[in-house]
Amino acid sequence: MQGFRFDPVELPAASPALRSEVRAFLAAELGAIPARRRANSWSVFDAAFSRKLGARGWIGMVWPKRYGGHERSALERYVVLEELLAAGAPVAAHWISDRQSGMALLRYGSEEQRSRWLPGMAAGEVYCCIGMSEPGAGSDLASVRTRATKVDGGWRLSGQKIWTTHADRCQLMIALVRTSGEAGDRHRGLSQLLLELANPKIRVRPIRDLVGDDHFSEVFFDDAFVPDGALLGPEGNGWKQVTSELSLERSGPERYLSSFALFVELLRSAGPEPAEPLRSLLGRLTAQLWTLRQMSLSVAGQLAAGRDPALEAAVVKDLGNSFEQELPRAVQALIGLEGDSELCRVLAYLLQVAPSFSLRGGTREILRGIVARGLGLR
Repeated sequence: MQGFRFDPVELPAASPALRSEVRAFLAAELGAIPARRRANSWSVFDAAFSRKLGARGWIGMVWPKRYGGHERSALERYVVLEELLAAGAPVAAHWISDRQSGMALLRYGSEEQRSRWLPGMAAGEVYCCIGMSEPGAGSDLASVRTRATKVDGGWRLSGQKIWTTHADRCQLMIALVRTSGEAGDRHRGLSQLLLELANPKIRVRPIRDLVGDDHFSEVFFDDAFVPDGALLGPEGNGWKQVTSELSLERSGPERYLSSFALFVELLRSAGPEPAEPLRSLLGRLTAQLWTLRQMSLSVAGQLAAGRDPALEAAVVKDLGNSFEQELPRAVQALIGLEGDSELCRVLAYLLQVAPSFSLRGGTREILRGIVARGLGLR
């Protein structure tokens, strides 16, 4: 039976100077962006902003220099992520490339694949999306039906993906597909393919949500040909690759800071001496935030040490999503929705989008199943 491990982590000595540098950059770049746009910021796509981050060396920070990276520590990268998210910076364009797709290429990609894609990702010019979820599969990632059939010189790809973030704006998708067997074979026969989305046989259709955003998409593969060089890692190794990738996706600060803009506006509205019950609410939310931050930072330390903290990452995402979704409800219960303040505008927005937070990166049921297995309970 495996237990939880959340060891304390000390940030590098260079962290305060780096944090100050990032804050000064963000103060100059973001200016008077309204709080409503800063809410859920890691879903806001801004290619120009991503290119500026790339020029500062804040994308691909831990990657080798020969691929456009900067060979800095994972914990220095964590500091940059915290500051970007806390400020509500529009980071969606490069987020997936920097968080997991680049790391997948470093771990499993060929030299040709790394040299082709990583420098552009580090520059904030190449954007990647994840092809995992499928219609009818719910949270059951192993029931992938999208199929790649081997043909001369490559693969013929047929099927569909859904809830693919910013697929209509990305150049590349890393897709989990079935290269052998049937859906009932579960983990066997799954592989990952690097798909260039400019392929005329790949159609992308954005999905507009309740608040008018369209960062999700459906992606259709209409017997699309992809060359042999598109295979990422060994054929049939897709399940191992994608589960290691999910540890990166589930444990970062974005898993508890998606509602942070609302917390900031609540603090501003409260002033220096808030009365009860607002004072108690702020105290409780602050304690939860700090605890989640320490847990997330611990997972970052484990990843930096070469471990695979899948169990701890699942716990961080589950608890972080619970916090992100509970925060707007708690604020609404206390202050209502009347008024035209920044606080009310951010609150109204997050009440509508927060239900999706527990879907991204695996639903709560899937995460708790991982935790139960890790604790020997199932």
